[in-house]
Amino acid sequence: MPGTNLTREEARTRADLLHVDAYDIELDLSSAREGGTFRSTTVVRFSANTPGASSFIDLVAPSVEEITLNGERLDNANFSDSRITLPNLAAENELRIVADCAYTNTGEGLHRFVDPVDDETYLYTQFEVPDARRVFATFEQPDLKATFAFTVTAPTGWVVVSNSPTPTPVGEGDSQVWTFEPTGRISSYITALVAGPYVGVFDSYENGDQKVPLGVYCRPSLREFLDAEAIFEVTKQGFDYFQEKFDFPYPFAKYDQLFVPEFNAGAMENAGAVTLRDQYVFRSKVTDAAYEARAATILHELAHMWFGDLVTMEWWNDLWLNESFATFAEAVCQAEAPGSKWPHSWTTFANQMKTWAYRQDQLPSTHPIMADINDLEDVQVNFDGITYAKGASVLKQLVAYVGQDAFFQGVQAYFKRHAWGNTRLADLLGALEEASGRDLKAWSKAWLETAGINVLRPALTLNTDGEIESFAVLQEAPALPAGAKGEAVLRPHRIAIGLYELADGALVRTDRIELDVDGPRTEVPELVGRHRPAVILLNDDDLSYAKVRLDEDSLAVVTEHLGGFTDSLPRALCWASAWDMTRDGEMAARDYLELAVSGLRRESDIGVVQSVHRQVKLALDAYTDPAWSEQGLARWAEAAEEQLRAAQPGSDHQLAWARALAAVARSEGQLDLLAALLDGSVEIKGLAVDTELRWTLLGRLAATGRADEAAIAAELARDNTAAGQEHAASCRAAVPTAEAKAAAWASVMESDKLTNYVQDAVIAGFQQADQRELLAPYGAKYFAALKGIWESRSHEIAMLIIVGLYPSLQVEQATLDATDAWLSTAEPAPALRRRVIEQRAGVERAIKAQAADRAAGARAAGH
Repeated sequence: MPGTNLTREEARTRADLLHVDAYDIELDLSSAREGGTFRSTTVVRFSANTPGASSFIDLVAPSVEEITLNGERLDNANFSDSRITLPNLAAENELRIVADCAYTNTGEGLHRFVDPVDDETYLYTQFEVPDARRVFATFEQPDLKATFAFTVTAPTGWVVVSNSPTPTPVGEGDSQVWTFEPTGRISSYITALVAGPYVGVFDSYENGDQKVPLGVYCRPSLREFLDAEAIFEVTKQGFDYFQEKFDFPYPFAKYDQLFVPEFNAGAMENAGAVTLRDQYVFRSKVTDAAYEARAATILHELAHMWFGDLVTMEWWNDLWLNESFATFAEAVCQAEAPGSKWPHSWTTFANQMKTWAYRQDQLPSTHPIMADINDLEDVQVNFDGITYAKGASVLKQLVAYVGQDAFFQGVQAYFKRHAWGNTRLADLLGALEEASGRDLKAWSKAWLETAGINVLRPALTLNTDGEIESFAVLQEAPALPAGAKGEAVLRPHRIAIGLYELADGALVRTDRIELDVDGPRTEVPELVGRHRPAVILLNDDDLSYAKVRLDEDSLAVVTEHLGGFTDSLPRALCWASAWDMTRDGEMAARDYLELAVSGLRRESDIGVVQSVHRQVKLALDAYTDPAWSEQGLARWAEAAEEQLRAAQPGSDHQLAWARALAAVARSEGQLDLLAALLDGSVEIKGLAVDTELRWTLLGRLAATGRADEAAIAAELARDNTAAGQEHAASCRAAVPTAEAKAAAWASVMESDKLTNYVQDAVIAGFQQADQRELLAPYGAKYFAALKGIWESRSHEIAMLIIVGLYPSLQVEQATLDATDAWLSTAEPAPALRRRVIEQRAGVERAIKAQAADRAAGARAAGH
């Protein structure tokens, strides 16, 4: 039985048979404050090119009240297994379905949230990939586009927002009715509905005769923190940039951005009604990196209005066309848009996005960018570092290959040719070939249709005068991880080589050579006869997607002077290379720690600083020799406290170092400092111990046994908000007692009552690297419960558990053996198998890294 799955072949068969014209959808949400179910009525008009044929429409609902096809009432038994069978179709059809659909607390379908601040109910939809069918009956696949007209009954006084402009509600009494105009032809997964007593701030984007209404919404309890002007500023920069580059006006009637609670993703590109996680409404001080990340998300979703919404992939194997393009677009817009506050966006991209991609591409689940998506379960686990970050990296490489002007000329032709339609990869490549004059078939085969990552290394010889006698770029194609499909390949790369000299402690680029690298060895005659510079950096400016290594002399200079690069991008590239070497066991974790301690003293880019903080913590928790890890953690904690006290008062760096210390504090003196900062008996000049930082401090105190239930309850009384309740749940799960762990485990694994966000918070608190002995018994419990969790919980909730509670802190062979035993006997679904294998790969990598660190320690000790 299909359950909630849908295969590609079923979708193709249905698309070959049907053409969908329009949906009229009536939703009665007057019961929202009570929860449970709501009445959903769908009327859909569609044609069938083979009269007499049968098909089906999708619906996930507790019950169906009526199925009427072309005036004939069908037996409700036609509704089974999340589908309604449609027999004996006519050439032109009208289908009416009345169902009772369910509110959710999982962030899928129609999510229902009650704000503890005002005790009001807030709703929003999240439909990507296949969850519109949880709210109305629909042909749930992207290539069956149609118009959608929503009519919504909701409590009087509420705000109701959808894809079309919000109408004036009508009616008196406890409920009113909002009747929205039909949308253009769009896919079901980008329809949207947001309802509740939200508050909005309004503006408009104006360009000549064009005027697009803009709205920004959030809950009233967050209104004081909503910096709408800053959000509008970024949005308008995106409108200017994208309309110019795409040569196609914004295609929808208005543009609302709605910050909603308990959102599973960063944001969702619903046409004209983008939903974003409301953590982007910052209620405490955050660093500039957080504002940059929010701006990137805003621009990402805005780019989707063209690439994804106006023109949509035919099937999910081209999901990367949506996500990779939007990820590339967000970075290039931030880098180039006039007035952008983050022109260094490619530094962030290199340091964060590409690191994500490199990690994903070395897992057993690695896959080509253009993935083979057989069904919905495949695509639901494919929102990964390859689909987003590797794809965007490859698009950046393509821009270097064909030129930016030709690239955007091709994109312009693509939008004009396929507006309101569906496309495949060949449609985009064809437009780019026409614009650039290049044959991209070989490029596509090498970059989009193969998996894995290449490594670029410099090979050089010097004469006695220190001049370069020979220089070549060596390209390697490491074997794909065991279990991965396909073979490793060498690819063509467009790269730059940067030459840097050291002057007064600064590393300054003195020359740059751009060239094509192809095959295992590419000679670089331009460097022959030159004096050897202090640092030779392959893939300078980060044009290509490849792991890069430094030659021995360059690595020695970088290790001592990493903070000396005058530009942020080469620093980020070197940081990324060092981190990748650490993950690969080519650099000992203890050496990466020392690089971080010295290099971060001069690192000005706050995004890089915070990324390195996270990486050092991971290295110390997972990649160091367990016999030395406590020494390394103490070294890092001391460095964090030193940098916290030395940082400029009130600066982003001060806040980042405070959080770094709170993540690792271990000595009595350090924990005393956290407690004193929390109770106000000690102040550090400029450091605002505000709501979020208070919870961070308390979380560490709880995890080390220094804060009890009374302290957690007192803090929750200070901040009895949704976020405060999540933090309190995390603190309670972090308490280092067997009772606390058992209670946390039971709340997640033995009950489905927790909302998605509270469950995530409990899992985060439960998994503490300092508490491995307490957590050891839960490995066997995890594997015993795993298949039942997959079969009984929704996709999003199951994924949180599968990834979050895997015994990844038990870095030992026994964990691998237990995983292998489960994989060999449990017969898991492919998507479940993939997630578990990915977690196993993390432990396997950690075991190898620990061995490398142990060997480095032995060498240092002279053994």
